[in-house]
Amino acid sequence: MHVTLLGYTPMPEKTIAAAAKLCYSDTGASDLMDGLDDEKTARFLDMLASIGHESPIEHASFTFAIEGVSRTLLAQITRHRIASFSVQSQRYVRQDNFVYITPPAIAEDADTHQLFDDAMQASYEAYNHLADALAAKHKAALTAAGMDEKEAARKAEKMAIEDARFVLPNACETKMVVTMNARSLHNFFRMRCCRRAQWEIRDLATEMLRLCSAAAPALFAHAGPPCCSGACPEGKMSCGKMAEVRESFKAVRNG
Repeated sequence: MHVTLLGYTPMPEKTIAAAAKLCYSDTGASDLMDGLDDEKTARFLDMLASIGHESPIEHASFTFAIEGVSRTLLAQITRHRIASFSVQSQRYVRQDNFVYITPPAIAEDADTHQLFDDAMQASYEAYNHLADALAAKHKAALTAAGMDEKEAARKAEKMAIEDARFVLPNACETKMVVTMNARSLHNFFRMRCCRRAQWEIRDLATEMLRLCSAAAPALFAHAGPPCCSGACPEGKMSCGKMAEVRESFKAVRNG
């Protein structure tokens, strides 16, 4: 897995503090940034967190490039609907360089690892056989209909791989660009940094939090699973290791 913070709202913390300042003071739009030094900005952000006023933090957004993750993760992260996603298409990009993600529990055992690798290889071979057979079929039909041979080959390839991809596994690697505003990110971290989250998206969320904290430390000072800012809401499903989790995410936020 590799995650890069491509960009974010300039001066994200001061932008949010300015929005909050407008809510709570008789200030004109042209004067919002006046007097907003780092100390006052941090106080505004602490105040917003303490009273649960989250709408001002929507004014800052963060964009990430993510690669080395599975289609299983893609199915999970796109459930976070207040976000923007650009995902490498299996309709347009043939899987010639077939990369797949191996779960750690499978990788740590030689027998299960071999079984997994064999299954991946079988699906890759089936994909290529299907893509080649379908491409030949479509090209023949298109050229018979009068299409130029070069154009027929190009179109046939796309038609072939959009159907051949149905045999590709959830383990198949994907790449994406994701943008979320800070409020959505806080929600994402609450849900996906928790130890009860699935391992791959938990690793992704933790790395995204590390990058966000480096860019805007005051904004994400209390971000992480729910037990970082209060009691664990999981009841009998709790991991029971709240103190350990809090310490681990303190280290994440502090770089």
